[in-house]
Amino acid sequence: MGSQVTAPDSFAEFVNARYAALVRHGTLLTGDHGHGEDLAQEALVKTYRAWHRLHPDGDADAYTRRVMVRAAWRAGRRLWRREVPTGELPERRAADPYEPRDTARLVLSALRELPVQQRVVLVLRYWAGLSEQEIAGMLNCSTGTVKSRASRAISALRRVDGPLAEAFRVSLAGSN
Repeated sequence: MGSQVTAPDSFAEFVNARYAALVRHGTLLTGDHGHGEDLAQEALVKTYRAWHRLHPDGDADAYTRRVMVRAAWRAGRRLWRREVPTGELPERRAADPYEPRDTARLVLSALRELPVQQRVVLVLRYWAGLSEQEIAGMLNCSTGTVKSRASRAISALRRVDGPLAEAFRVSLAGSN
């Protein structure tokens, strides 16, 4: 009896092992750490509900990521993105002197500038390493749609006035 693991225990082990990676994935998909956490948590609720089907033979990580990707993809179609105006401005964080050289922060900032569906395609293609056909299957769209979203996103990132332009200027200025 001591060797058997109950569903809640095995799910808790899954969450403990994969939560940080899922939040990183969500952050890349949404462009925001807080929204990435929300996305991961919402997907984990759905994973818990399907746990009896997923564990031990199913791939719970792949299922959770697929739920996250589809939710991020659908969010790009909505006009309202859960922002709620407030009468009080939040406190500003202190300036970080190393921020202009933080490549990860610059890339995340550049991803934020892209439309959600372009961002989702880039994250799946270049961070998750999926093929265009796999992405199309996951998003339930055509391969042509995946190709055009990726092409537009890369073109936007490469523009002289695009979201990565400042990063390249800072990088070149620092190397002199």
